[in-house]
Amino acid sequence: MLAARVTPAEHAAWRAKAVAAGVSPSELLRRAMAQTRTWTAPARAVERERTRQIARIGNNLNQLARWANTHRSAAEAVTVLANLVSFERSLLAVAHTAEDSGDAP
Repeated sequence: MLAARVTPAEHAAWRAKAVAAGVSPSELLRRAMAQTRTWTAPARAVERERTRQIARIGNNLNQLARWANTHRSAAEAVTVLANLVSFERSLLAVAHTAEDSGDAP
């Protein structure tokens, strides 16, 4: 049993949402809380670092795209592709780290 202070308007809105979802208000709240993520300080730091890494990779990718648009030759295309593969591996590594830490969306 859980008690919560809500206004009559909030209570009515929650009941209406529960009816629309075809569940009880209690079930609606349980489902909503099950989907709610909380962040600890370490999790925030990990997410901040992951965002920085992705931004760096994105910056490098933009530089590579700019370079590729400026210098178009077959020999250089191999270099561009090699760098793209490298960026892809970096992104996959960051995504894999997110999955391992349980922070993946």
